[in-house]
Parts: sequence; structure tokens; C-alpha cells
Amino acid sequence: MTSSGVESELKYTARDERPLNELAATDVLGPASLGAGDTVRELDRYLDTADLRLEAVHWACRLRSRGGTTIVSLKGPPEHLPGDVLHRRAEVEGPAPHGVDPDDWPASAAQAQLTSMTGGAPLVERFVLEQDRTERTVIVVNVPVGELSLDRVRVLFHGTEVGRMFVVELELEPAAVGSGFDPAPLAAALTAMDGLLPDPATKLERALRMLPAS
Repeated sequence: MTSSGVESELKYTARDERPLNELAATDVLGPASLGAGDTVRELDRYLDTADLRLEAVHWACRLRSRGGTTIVSLKGPPEHLPGDVLHRRAEVEGPAPHGVDPDDWPASAAQAQLTSMTGGAPLVERFVLEQDRTERTVIVVNVPVGELSLDRVRVLFHGTEVGRMFVVELELEPAAVGSGFDPAPLAAALTAMDGLLPDPATKLERALRMLPAS
């Protein structure tokens, strides 16, 4: 299992759970209908070398465990062009079933790129995100165009909770992006919700602000 491409998202943050509850209950979002919600528990471990070689080149490494499966995701520098409602970044993924040492993982493009960027230096855990994620398919004119994610996130540092986030993301399907689908009406519907604010920051960036000074 390996994949690479560009992640294209609408990104929002909420002050509390109310907008997430509203989006979980409604059947429509602007011009779109929403599929049934499915809630899952995910554990995200963010890794870097002790001297922060990934941070230095503006990349992130996340190990996501879900339903007994763990994958590594490498995410490149965020891109948000003026006037564009979408946030884009490169993403490379692969299997990571055994710990935090890439040498123990099956061969993949993500493993090879990670080793190249770190020079083979050991990885360490920076923090953990424990999140309950409700996912709903976004459908326009009977065609799935993306997935809406409603995330209730706990930020853990050495096992201690240091903060929480309420995040809404709408990731477009690559086929929808490739066909020129306009996400602006979906963005307008989300922006119009009380208590939901556009947020260019990644979860990594927000979590780092919550960590104790070292």
C-alpha cells in the first residue's frame, strides 16, 4: 500500500463542538448532500529527528493508527494561493506496521523519501493526537466530490493532555479537483456557520503551540 499526490482541503477550526454537532446532524451542505456519518478513533503520532530535520525542510511525518492498521504520511509545506479557498500540500503514504524505525517498515515511496530527508537519523515522537473523527461523504449531483471530517482532538505530550482542538476539514477527491470542480459554494456554506472559522494552520502547527516550552 503506497500513494502519493496532492492533498486539497477546505480547513476550519471551531471554538467548541457545536458546529461539529450541527454538521453531523444535517443532510445538506450548500449545494451538496451528505452521506451517513461514520465515527472512528484515530491515534496520530508525529515524528521527527532529535534535531528536527523534517521541520527544517517544512515537511511533517505522521503515523496514523486506525482499526489495527498503521500508515505513515509525509506531508509537504502547505500551499494557499491568494484567492484560492483550497489548502494544498504534497502527500506521500505507505505502510508502517512496526514501530517508528523506517528500516522496519515495508518498502514504499514514503519510507524511501523519509530516509532521504532524515539521512537515516532515528525518529522520535514529538506529540500524539488522539481524535474521534466523524466522516461523511460529500455528494454533488449524485457524484461524490469529497469527504467531510469532523474531528474532536486531544493533544497529548508524554501521555498528558495539553490541549484540545475542534477541527472541520473537507478533502476533495482527486478526480473532482482534476475535473475542475469549484469548491467555493461548499466553502461559503462552511464559512457561514456560526462558530466555524477558516484556519490555514495545520494540526501540527496548532499542536506545537500547545506544547510546554522546552
